[in-house]
Amino acid sequence: MFTSTRTFCFIVHLLLPATALYSADSVAADDTRQIPGLEQTFTGDLPAMRKRKQIRALVTYSKTDFFFEQGRARGLQVDLLHEYEKFINRGVKRATDKVRITYLPVTFNELIPALRGGRGDIAAAFLTVTPQREKQVAFTTGGKMKVNELVVTHKDIAGLKSLEDLSGKSIYVLSGSSYTQHLMQLNKKFRRERKPPVRIVQADPNLLSEDILEMVNSGVTPITIVDDYKARLWKKVLPNIRVYENLSISDANSVGWATRKHNTRLAGSLDKFALKVRKGTLLGNMLFKRYYKNTHWINNPVSKQERERQENFVAVFRKYGKLYNFDHLALMAQAYQESGLDNKKKSHRGAVGIMQLLPSTAADPNVNVKNIHILDNNVRAGTKYLAFIRDRYFSDPAINPENRLAFTWAAYNAGPAKIRKMRDKAAKMGLDPDIWFGNVELAVGRYVGRETVQYVANIYKYYVAYKLASEITDKKPDLLS
Repeated sequence: MFTSTRTFCFIVHLLLPATALYSADSVAADDTRQIPGLEQTFTGDLPAMRKRKQIRALVTYSKTDFFFEQGRARGLQVDLLHEYEKFINRGVKRATDKVRITYLPVTFNELIPALRGGRGDIAAAFLTVTPQREKQVAFTTGGKMKVNELVVTHKDIAGLKSLEDLSGKSIYVLSGSSYTQHLMQLNKKFRRERKPPVRIVQADPNLLSEDILEMVNSGVTPITIVDDYKARLWKKVLPNIRVYENLSISDANSVGWATRKHNTRLAGSLDKFALKVRKGTLLGNMLFKRYYKNTHWINNPVSKQERERQENFVAVFRKYGKLYNFDHLALMAQAYQESGLDNKKKSHRGAVGIMQLLPSTAADPNVNVKNIHILDNNVRAGTKYLAFIRDRYFSDPAINPENRLAFTWAAYNAGPAKIRKMRDKAAKMGLDPDIWFGNVELAVGRYVGRETVQYVANIYKYYVAYKLASEITDKKPDLLS
């Protein structure tokens, strides 16, 4: 396998060793197949999204747009979506009334099909606006940021002085990208001139532009096409690539996010937001510079020591997830919310370790785990306590697996007796006591406070992102094959 640490970002090291959890004999997987937002399709406009209190953002997992650092979602698209979440919730005071944005990582060529099919609400990527795409979706461009599609080669490739010199050559490009359409237009020109066309090779759909640039850098494939801002960024850190600023197969292309055509209210909201963050504004320039000018994320890949530490985390969560029938990614999402995946953390209330467990809780007969300052014991105690809460308080068959998990998270934070009481309150409020989102969480927000509501929402958001990103990275092909 192509093993450069620049090829894949942090989550590969965080999640890839756990591939076995998705095998047919995994018990935990059965509890997580129906996470809200993953299986259900929805095509309503912004008012309906506000009622659902959720906007699903389809993102591509990459080193600059969407990645994980120490378990936290980072990247230009994440920052933009965070700003939009603040924008859409202006004037909303109560946490339970706020719209939340959930990240749904998909492969690049799935962005538009997933959007149109109702599996997401925004395609949050810098998609090139093309006539073919405009027939399918609506674009928000924020003042129409313009990009050129440049030729990039291995440094040893010679003889390219004009686009005419691409005739007859093989060019490896991002699957489902505008590059293919523009190369096909170039081929029409070559055919009129009776010249051999470009041989267009579409990459494996699980690869993104930086993966392909790594292949060019290593000499696996000689030529590709990349947007100018990406090519310039990666040129700083890949010594063997050559960026041809004078060879562009398409100039001044508008790029932006996409929505469904009939979601005019959402599109209008995004258009207003885009004026605030488009490139050229103070905020837009700051965010763009953070990821496309500063090479910190690429020049400082996770060290071998840090990777080994994270792989140990995965092994521990996998072990106790399997023992107590939890998806290990659900446990890791909770651990990130609790401690930022820091086993040295200690709260002012005396909670310790990666799962932020009180020693008194660990010593309870229902848990009975000692020495919880040790990572293994801390995860074991936290997971065993979660299992106790789930099985003792939320085993009613009327509660489906995804809601059982949400109730368990809430009870871990606020106490099981309190959440059980809130289920009764929810029923008296005319809400469904067996459903967390949009039901019991409303009672908790009113009578307990926003902390627990936000706690569950944060874990859920990271769980979904971890799970989908894991499925994508598990499908990464051998780049040398």
